[in-house]
Amino acid sequence: MLIFIPKELYPGETRVAILPDSVKRLVAKGAEICIEAGLGAVRGITDEAYTAAGASVSGDRAGMLGNADLVLRLRKPAKEEISQLKRGAIHISYLEPFESFDLLDAFGEAGVSAIAMEMIPRTTLAQKMDALSSQANLAGYVSVIMAADQLDVVLPMMMTPAGTIKPASVFIIGVGVAGLQAIATAKRLGARVSAFDTRPVVEEQVQSLGAKFVKVDLGETGQTKDGYAKELTEEQRKMQMEAMAKVIAQSDVVITTAQVFGRKAPVIVTEEMVRSMRPGAVVVDLAIETGGNVACAKLGETVDVNGVKVLGVANMPGRVAMNASQMYSSNVTNLLEHFWGKESKAFELKISDEIMNGCLVVHEGELRSQMLKDARAKA
Repeated sequence: MLIFIPKELYPGETRVAILPDSVKRLVAKGAEICIEAGLGAVRGITDEAYTAAGASVSGDRAGMLGNADLVLRLRKPAKEEISQLKRGAIHISYLEPFESFDLLDAFGEAGVSAIAMEMIPRTTLAQKMDALSSQANLAGYVSVIMAADQLDVVLPMMMTPAGTIKPASVFIIGVGVAGLQAIATAKRLGARVSAFDTRPVVEEQVQSLGAKFVKVDLGETGQTKDGYAKELTEEQRKMQMEAMAKVIAQSDVVITTAQVFGRKAPVIVTEEMVRSMRPGAVVVDLAIETGGNVACAKLGETVDVNGVKVLGVANMPGRVAMNASQMYSSNVTNLLEHFWGKESKAFELKISDEIMNGCLVVHEGELRSQMLKDARAKA
């Protein structure tokens, strides 16, 4: 099986889809790996490092897209590149499937099977393939580091001859993978941390990290089978915002991570709440790429609201691009190895498998995911 990994063309992307160590693992399985020349240059990885791991190198992007049995990348492809893929090929990457039905249609028309890394089920067996979680973990860490860099006070308590400096107050909204890492990082840096989530089940996790869980009686809430928070009713959202407003006003840093899988992120922090914070405070909107949790946040910008900095940073994992590349490379390699046929020495689309059934979104010209079909019907 010929696997081709093209360079990422998305503006500002600093991550690499596969690293030499992963190439070596796949070659050992019997895969034929070809990378586009300069694939790792953005990370200072030479083509020679890939050839030493067993890959070949090509400068003919279009030609290799048309010859490969499987194309692996990080970002979703340009629509015009899908038509270059050969019929019967397999394509694996992030696809932003809930916002990219035109691409899914293009895969179907081209007769290409498409696997969306976002759709990897959140099961114990699939954890090692879960790229969303691995990248969110890094994003949670980076959010705290960036907030600390922009903040006008230190995070830890300090006792000095000149007096005692009290610890900064950090409030994390949304306790998923990113939120938990943000809590852990802020605590390690010495901040006083509190957190809120609509799922009461995460209270114990918050407390285990040494943070305070902000309780709000929202009535019946919960989470999906994949561990995502269920969408709140308008009445519940109002109750949530009223309770959070008090904590936000007293916080030096607010980090929002609240997202509803497959839908636009809910706005849960109003401009009025931001204005209630003291000048010099910082707000980081980790949901900015899916619509944003903060009303005044703007994608790719730092907005000043009455002296409060609101960060809408895109591609947070890309801020620690080497680790992000390592994790994504490992995720996709684990996926390939899990479905690698010993006899065929190829990646096999075992549709009856729970993991494959979840992430294989287009196959034999058809959109397979019922979740995506339902989202399309509502669009």
